[in-house]
Amino acid sequence: MTTTIEVFAEVTCPFAHVSLRRFVDERTRRGSHEHLHVLAWPLEVVNGTPLDADFIAEEVDDIRAAVAPDLFTGFAATAFPASSIPGLALAAAAYRVGTAAGEAVSLELRDLLFEQGVDVSDPDVLDAVAARHGIDRADADDAAVFADHAEGVARGVIGSPHFFTRSGGFFCPALDVSRDEQGHLRI
Repeated sequence: MTTTIEVFAEVTCPFAHVSLRRFVDERTRRGSHEHLHVLAWPLEVVNGTPLDADFIAEEVDDIRAAVAPDLFTGFAATAFPASSIPGLALAAAAYRVGTAAGEAVSLELRDLLFEQGVDVSDPDVLDAVAARHGIDRADADDAAVFADHAEGVARGVIGSPHFFTRSGGFFCPALDVSRDEQGHLRI
C-alpha cells in the first residue's frame, strides 16, 4: 500500500533538507512505499523577510557537526537564493504532473542548494530542473506557493519542516535551536 506523507517545508531550510534526506534513506532501507508531498512553507512570507545566508551557513555548520556529517558537502552561502519562491513554485508545478515528479523536484532543489552550492532561484537552474523532469516552467506560478502557505496556516503549521501523517501532524520534534553564553548557535 502506498502512503503519502505531507510535509510543509522551505526549500532553503537546512532542517527540512536533513529530515527529507533521512526519510528517503529510511524508506529505501525498509523498501517501503511512502511518498512525500512537500508543500511550500515560504519562510520569507512567514517571517516577512528573506532568510539570511550567513545565518543559514551557521546553521549548516552546526547541523553538520551535530547530526549530519554526511550532508551539506557543497553548501555555499554565496549561492544562497535571494528568494525561495521560484523553486517552491517549480516544485508545486511538478506535483501537478504527479507525486513522483513533485517529490523528485523537491529533493533535487534541496540537493542542488545544500550539496552542490547552486542558487535554486536562478532561472537557468530552474529551467534545467524542469527539463529533467518534464515540467513546463510556465506552469510554475507563485500563486501555488501562497496557496500552500494559506493551507499550512489553516492546518496549524508551526515551522519547517512540519509533517502530517495518518496519525497526526508534528513539527521537527528533535529540533532544539539556541545560543550558548558566547552567542554560538547550538542545534
